[in-house]
Amino acid sequence: MKRIFTLLILLIFTLVEAQEKHTVYFDLDIDEPNSSSVSSFDAWLQQNKDAIVFKVYGYADKAGSVPYNRDLSLRRANDIVNRLKQNDIAFAENFEIKGFGEQFEQDNEQAKNRKVEIYYEVPETVEEVIEPLDTELAKKVDRSKVGDKLKLPNLYFYNNSDIVVPKSKPVLKELLVIMQKRPKLKIEIQGHICCQPTDEGRISYYRAKAVYEYLLYNGIDGSRLKYKGFSSNNPVYPLPEKNEDERNANRRVEIEIIEN
Repeated sequence: MKRIFTLLILLIFTLVEAQEKHTVYFDLDIDEPNSSSVSSFDAWLQQNKDAIVFKVYGYADKAGSVPYNRDLSLRRANDIVNRLKQNDIAFAENFEIKGFGEQFEQDNEQAKNRKVEIYYEVPETVEEVIEPLDTELAKKVDRSKVGDKLKLPNLYFYNNSDIVVPKSKPVLKELLVIMQKRPKLKIEIQGHICCQPTDEGRISYYRAKAVYEYLLYNGIDGSRLKYKGFSSNNPVYPLPEKNEDERNANRRVEIEIIEN
């Protein structure tokens, strides 16, 4: 018999994490943004006066020595932080500023390596519509048993970071509603990376933690949640991957059913 779900509308006025990234570019061996980036940065400031900044990361190309580039990238990051302060932009309690120098995955176009990335959130009061879920992920959860692992579909992060890209926010909301409507469900959130045998930045761990903190922030009891990073130790496809489809399959976050 076909199941008919009645739409249940809950008007929830709450704070929603709108995680975003803005990038500012610099000319060769300069620690102040170039003219085109100043214009886009000024526009960003006008549009995001309520932003809360969590991270400011500076980078450099490989034109100088490693120590010099690390110092240059940090000077670039400090320049942007000062500009943010001058415009009364708020900083999170756990704010982090860091200069990576040239020690990151470099772009072939050198101009794109001379940059500062600003990671921020914009609190929004929204009217959110929640309905009983009959999605494929929800069905898999209901069919699952203890020990089963389910991939969170279409969950993507910015490169080398634990910041979820905007288009993936519905995946987190879907998982949240699944947890809300199944109070006995307990999970371990497991992060995985692709492409490289080591995870020097512990990206897999921090991505799993980001999902954990999202659920915790939105009211899910911490006793129902665990998280862990597996680096590239459990790939779907062997390394090195043959194509982008295999890399995407390995670059994933899964949930393991602990109790259902």
